[in-house]
Amino acid sequence: MVYSFDEGKASMKSLLGGKGANLAEMTRSGLPVPPGFTVTTEACHDFFQAGNRLTDELLQQIHRALSLLEKEKNQQFGHPSNPLLVSVRSGSVTSMPGMMDTILNLGLNDETVEGLAAATGNERFAYDCYRRLIQMYGNVVLGIESFQFERLLHRMKKGLGVEQDQEVKADGWRKLIADYKKCVKAATGADFPQNVYDQLRGAVEAVFRSWNNQRAKVYRKINRIPDDQGTAVNVQSMVFGNQGEDCGTGVVFTRDPSTGEKVLFGEFLISAQGEDVVAGVRTPRAIQTLADEMPEIYERLVSVCRQLEQAYKDMQDIEFTVETGKLYILQTRNGKRTAQAALKIAVDLVDEGVIRQEEALRRIEVSHLEQLLHRGLEESAPMDVLAKGLPASPGAAIGMAVFDADTAEEWHKSGRQVILVRPETTPEDIHGVLAAEGVLTSRGGMTSHAAVVARGMGKPCVCGCEEIRIDLERKTMLAGGRAVREGDWITLDGVSGRVIGGAVPLKEASASDELLRILGWADEIRALRVYANADNPEDARIAREHGAEGIGLCRTEHMFFAPNRLTAMQSMIMADSQEDRKAALDRLLPMQQHDFEGIFEAMDGLPVTIRLLDPPLHEFLPNVEELKQKILQADSEAERDRLKRMIRKVHSLEEVNPMLGQRGCRLGIVYPEIYDMQIEAVFKAALAVIDRGGTVLPEIMIPLVGDANELKVLRELVNRVADQVLVADKKRDCLYKVGTMIEVPRAALMARHIAVYADFFSFGTNDLTQMTFGYSRDDAEGKFLTHYLDKKLLPHNPFQVLDSEGVGQLIELAVQQGRSLKPRLKTGICGEHGGDKDSIAFCHQAGLDYVSCSPFRIPMARIAAAQAAIERQSVEKRTEDAQVV
Repeated sequence: MVYSFDEGKASMKSLLGGKGANLAEMTRSGLPVPPGFTVTTEACHDFFQAGNRLTDELLQQIHRALSLLEKEKNQQFGHPSNPLLVSVRSGSVTSMPGMMDTILNLGLNDETVEGLAAATGNERFAYDCYRRLIQMYGNVVLGIESFQFERLLHRMKKGLGVEQDQEVKADGWRKLIADYKKCVKAATGADFPQNVYDQLRGAVEAVFRSWNNQRAKVYRKINRIPDDQGTAVNVQSMVFGNQGEDCGTGVVFTRDPSTGEKVLFGEFLISAQGEDVVAGVRTPRAIQTLADEMPEIYERLVSVCRQLEQAYKDMQDIEFTVETGKLYILQTRNGKRTAQAALKIAVDLVDEGVIRQEEALRRIEVSHLEQLLHRGLEESAPMDVLAKGLPASPGAAIGMAVFDADTAEEWHKSGRQVILVRPETTPEDIHGVLAAEGVLTSRGGMTSHAAVVARGMGKPCVCGCEEIRIDLERKTMLAGGRAVREGDWITLDGVSGRVIGGAVPLKEASASDELLRILGWADEIRALRVYANADNPEDARIAREHGAEGIGLCRTEHMFFAPNRLTAMQSMIMADSQEDRKAALDRLLPMQQHDFEGIFEAMDGLPVTIRLLDPPLHEFLPNVEELKQKILQADSEAERDRLKRMIRKVHSLEEVNPMLGQRGCRLGIVYPEIYDMQIEAVFKAALAVIDRGGTVLPEIMIPLVGDANELKVLRELVNRVADQVLVADKKRDCLYKVGTMIEVPRAALMARHIAVYADFFSFGTNDLTQMTFGYSRDDAEGKFLTHYLDKKLLPHNPFQVLDSEGVGQLIELAVQQGRSLKPRLKTGICGEHGGDKDSIAFCHQAGLDYVSCSPFRIPMARIAAAQAAIERQSVEKRTEDAQVV
């Protein structure tokens, strides 16, 4: 369960974690990596099974590995005059930057600190390391809040009249260490551990425990990282960047993670340890200035960056330390990047011959592509620029300033847009970053926690904005000579780093050349077609601009909610006779026809699937309480009578379970005149567009069918209206189809019979999920579903990620049965799952013809469909290879 760095390799990532595997690979490659060993992810699983403790067997293996490390370093762990010091770091299989814990300088105590001071001839450095250990160990292992140590540190600096850590002398650190020890004793009832082996055990256990801390669980949930991966622990001999002016530490990306440009991007600090850079306690310098400070180190670093990028064939995020003029590489990993940068890097690597198009597509994070639709500032608008910081994550955001993560989350849940403003963020703030529109910090650089997490989430971020002064107690920010209080509106520009007072208008983004190229590659590879859910001509136009190959769902009920149309719809519902109902429908027909014409013109030559009226009629009427209020306000007896009749109508339409009541095809069978009007509007619109030279491919979809006879009756209605509206020659030009939305489990089970009358099946996965699970979506998501997910009763929210095991079985069965009768039966999904990567992968595997999603998710669906095809080809190849073997 323990491997030294020279025993592992990159392919052992699932066992050694990403960091451990990369440290092993770099060691094998001869790079200057401080030696150490990795405690595996299997040991992590054993740790939790043993009740959150290290087994005796594992402890023995750790001690044996430590003995080998002592020999390699010619130092001894805990030796009073020649002490070996180590760092203890997490290393999950999937990169989770900042989500788990780290302890540096482990092995220091009251004796070894004196030995370190004597060995280095630098007392100030030795005691600085010791106070850092007590602070990190106290927080991570002993659970003492960081602010308790920070308060003591601030008080000590204020007493000495200094601002920077490197200005503090050895005596200052000694005094602080004494205060820190008192803090530990007061908080825990025990002294800070002097036994270095107790320190090591506590640190390893704490890093394992951090796999299940709140921020790590939130991060895994956001990024769909399996909880059973576990984390490895890397124990590595310390190198010190805080010994003096010929030392330093930094982070460097081999390309710019914001833009993708092929230039080194990063920051460093002279006389500092790594946590100083990522924690944002000091604002670091750009990596290029290292060429002036330490030219030989810079040249060596450039060479290492080139070597690592070639080895891993991707942009690398590298942590390094310079100790007394020598460069050490502490870790490398594939760097987090914005969506814009991801596309540029992928395209450039293909152009450079490093990777193939399929690999470039495989690497694209589909969920991150939403960043490409992030809005920017309307530059022509007046702007009250309060301050300027570092542009850490692109995009623009508007929101009310809040000063802590809990408030950000609370206000977001109440529907308010917020900007999280902090001196710097910590991993504990992740729920606030998730809730915020954007993040602003007064400290920290482009590789600080705030920057890395915001970029990964696609949130605009401005950090290191030293012009602002934040008062967390009073919840105010001083900027541009005035106070911004909690609740005041501000705007962030993550491209320029501007912080602007008030709400500046935003504009939509446009597709980059790199995105267009990647989408072109995706279109060549994918098998699934990508349609759009669009209910009006404008949505159809946007969908086509984003590459939609048709409309998979046009919800006709959405056309009735405009005020003038809603009045006519309510008149139709209130009608006491068929004649009155027909008169109201005659008023609605030209309105629907106008919309259909606009949609057909926007999608000229592409199929348009039109779902006839689906919701129950009561949804178009006000609720009873609202009507009662209107009666009290009515100024005539006639108006009061009308409202009373409407209340009676609402009561007559009330259902015990509306979702399972008179809606969909049941509504069309009981009131055929409603569907008659809609079908007539479709064909009249088709006729008008054909007469103007357009090509129309209408597909009329009957909702909520559960029995073949329902579809038979309504298909006959469609054909009858088509014969009435379309003259003979135009009927040839209007090759319409009739199909059904499979959203009732019985329809999936009876698909062979339903297919007799269907030209296509469209799976309405929202309702099919509700009916298969027996969950009301609104009630489930509002009440118990979160509890189910937290307790791991379900792997995902089934309304976001298609339930392939249950709902998926019904889909596969329906496709199989339908195509056994009609081999060319067209099938697809049109629920919200149509824009989800995992759901799209299932649709590809199930052999569907298309997915349909909202217009702005079409680029993501196109790439996800290509990724599904690539993955399927890869699985088939592995299967063939295994059979050959």
